[in-house]
Amino acid sequence: MMRAIEITGAGGPEVLRPTQRPQPQPSAGELLIRVAASGVNRPDVLQRKGLYPPPPGASDLPGLEVAGTVAAGAPEDLESAGVALGDRVCALVAGGGYAQWCVAPVGQVLPVPHGLGDVEAASLPETFFTVWQNVFEIAALQAGEWLLVHGGTSGIGVAAIQLAKARGAHVVATAGSADKCAACLQLGADFAVDYRQQDFVPEALAATGGRGVDVVLDMVAGDYVARELRCLADDGRLAIIAVQGGTKSEIDAGIVLRKRLTITGSTLRARPAAYKAALARALRAQVWPLIEAGAVRPVVHRAMPADEAAAAHALMESGTHVGKIVLTW
Repeated sequence: MMRAIEITGAGGPEVLRPTQRPQPQPSAGELLIRVAASGVNRPDVLQRKGLYPPPPGASDLPGLEVAGTVAAGAPEDLESAGVALGDRVCALVAGGGYAQWCVAPVGQVLPVPHGLGDVEAASLPETFFTVWQNVFEIAALQAGEWLLVHGGTSGIGVAAIQLAKARGAHVVATAGSADKCAACLQLGADFAVDYRQQDFVPEALAATGGRGVDVVLDMVAGDYVARELRCLADDGRLAIIAVQGGTKSEIDAGIVLRKRLTITGSTLRARPAAYKAALARALRAQVWPLIEAGAVRPVVHRAMPADEAAAAHALMESGTHVGKIVLTW
């Protein structure tokens, strides 16, 4: 048996409870990880509220990213992942991360970047897979282009700002206070907009000399979409990854036509393992060297004991954090 955190019913943070579960066993194509730390993410909150059920076959336990040591796996799966028993790894999973033991598809297991501890490593997979997929593969942000990222101090925002800058792009970030805007600038953003005090549309246009940004990473949707179209440059790309502002948007299709805009949306959790494995290979080749060189760094707001998962969710929903929240075992 193992300790785990389960969702006892849809509701507030209080529905997260410590429990005992049987230790999972790896199937073919999986590795068993002894978990040292588990990342906390917005999709975990949505799952707790009953709004984001796990895909078929995934654990009902929350948690989409873990870090720890390889505990078991078939020799061919260890070889495929390029790891050995006892190696320190982090992994993206479709569920089950809030537990002392977790199984992960072999293609989604990555070595911990040199110089990082388990808490920092656990903060990487969900956000970096998401940012790489949407900003660099789908929206194809290039060096010299401009990125507008909302929620610049969220886990996604922190990763997006740093990766964009490390790869030669310029960044406008939005955040909800002067202190958070200052944090965005410290992370490398060229401009930061306090969305509670300023309209990001004229600010983004001013930052780019009236040209507009090339890519928007949008976690809000709702009425933000129409405004984002106004501050996109010709041939701009809007990547929607969450709908915190609502699912309904009214847009001017004429702007889409005149500017030749592209609007995309994506979720990652239910994508096939082969798709996620391709993202993992890209991260290992393109991003892990940046982390190991110090050009990109994990930002962990707080590490908390796993039994305090309810408090961790309350902290996330308060919106006061900068970077990631991590549970430790």
